[in-house]
Amino acid sequence: MREAVTAQLGGTARLRDVFATEDALTRHPDVWEAVDAAGIPLHPVTSRAAASLSETVTPQGLVAVCDLPGRDVDEVLADRPRLVAVLVDVADPGNAGTAVRVADAAGCAAVLFAGDTVDPYNGKAVRASTGSLFHLPLARQRDVPSVLRSCREAGLRPVGADGAAVEDLDAADLRGALAEPTAWVFGSEAHGLGRQVVEELDTTLRVPLYGQAESLNLATATAVCLYASARAQRRAR
Repeated sequence: MREAVTAQLGGTARLRDVFATEDALTRHPDVWEAVDAAGIPLHPVTSRAAASLSETVTPQGLVAVCDLPGRDVDEVLADRPRLVAVLVDVADPGNAGTAVRVADAAGCAAVLFAGDTVDPYNGKAVRASTGSLFHLPLARQRDVPSVLRSCREAGLRPVGADGAAVEDLDAADLRGALAEPTAWVFGSEAHGLGRQVVEELDTTLRVPLYGQAESLNLATATAVCLYASARAQRRAR
């Protein structure tokens, strides 16, 4: 809620209404003060009503109604960022939201949702992002080649995370490739990146596995890859 109100004050989001229980207002007086200062209509509700609005088993008693941001891919890439994440055909909203949170923490300029990826504003995805969806722009477009083409036009090199790739992150880092402006592309939880998507990429890299684990889950692989590039880019400044 705090991130949503801050985004409202910063002009990057619009909150239409806030619904809150008496207990929530008592526990979070700072939220109430921020909502009041922002001029957002506040509606007292019962705990039962808050539970029906929040789509979660253990609601906090605070629910905000926001307009969906209308950002497109070319708009969020207009400033020619150095690092973005691209999710292709990611089905699980929890993974999608966690990827947004990781991208935010790693300093990505945007997260792009391509193909049949889940709606980033799905309730579970919003909760998994823990407010990060208010910190960086999200854009969604089903045409994967078009998204990758836009990335190239913005000066980004599309690189896929693929457990079957010949080269790993360590080798790419040693030759300075991770310091380049990069659009990291991540595939679905079950099937990874399809052949057609791989053919559209500049290259693929794998996360080196030093132990006996066969693979990493999507959220962990996303964190490792994005932080590897973020660290290399910061060293190169």
